[in-house]
Amino acid sequence: MLKTMKPVIVAAAVAFATGAYAADIYEPPVVEMPPPQYVEKEVAAGGWYLRGDINYHWSKLRGTEYITYGPPPGTDDFDTTDLDGAMSLGAGVGYQMTRYLRTDFTADYWFKSDFRGTTSGVCGDPPVPCTSTDRSAYSALLLMANAYVDLGTYRGVTPYVGAGIGGAYVKWDDLENTIDGETDVHRGAKNWRFAWSLMAGASYCLTENLQLDAGYRFSRIEGGRMFEESGFGVGPGYDDGFNVHEARAGLRYSFGGGNPNCAVPQMVAYDPPPFKYEPPVYK
Repeated sequence: MLKTMKPVIVAAAVAFATGAYAADIYEPPVVEMPPPQYVEKEVAAGGWYLRGDINYHWSKLRGTEYITYGPPPGTDDFDTTDLDGAMSLGAGVGYQMTRYLRTDFTADYWFKSDFRGTTSGVCGDPPVPCTSTDRSAYSALLLMANAYVDLGTYRGVTPYVGAGIGGAYVKWDDLENTIDGETDVHRGAKNWRFAWSLMAGASYCLTENLQLDAGYRFSRIEGGRMFEESGFGVGPGYDDGFNVHEARAGLRYSFGGGNPNCAVPQMVAYDPPPFKYEPPVYK
């Protein structure tokens, strides 16, 4: 019987070995999916912002003169002029067009700057040399359309430069002209004037939406009427305009996703192309 079973056992062993070998060849490999990949999604530029500023400005008159009437007619200048510094408040609305370019419209109210001056001439009959002391003050509303270039952000600090163009509504108080204790009053004038400005400064990211802004602005206000004719036939008077230096500090609040120079880039998952298994080819 052993002789009869031997061929069967040998055939079974050969079949088992062949099957095991075949199974090893065609066993599919274990496919490991790659880990998820992430890329930075830059915050989109373009968004509205509001700004508010508190400022201090120093004004300097480019020149003043008053025109006299009566015999003999002529023109005189102030001998000396001086303007005090004053506070100012500002507000505006703007739009951040790109990471590097923005524009806004601002309105600033300059509180009164006290004016002091002196003039010299002749007084009385017979005429004798005399000197007057002149006092007034001016305030202004400055409306400007501005454009800025942001120069990149470094550790949350974004330096910038800018320029603006617009107009100023200048209001002079009455001018008090005092000579030897006697005061002559000239009614102050008020008028719109052309204005332009240059700015430089830097902002600091407090949050993604809120920035602290500090800078310097130079403004040029064109000349105009300063005061009207007095009862003694003196006037009207004109100033030749102002050069105004201004230190500014304030806040800017950006709506939506925040300022692109302050917002942290979002990490979004990147889906790689699907893995396609290619079975081995045996020859």
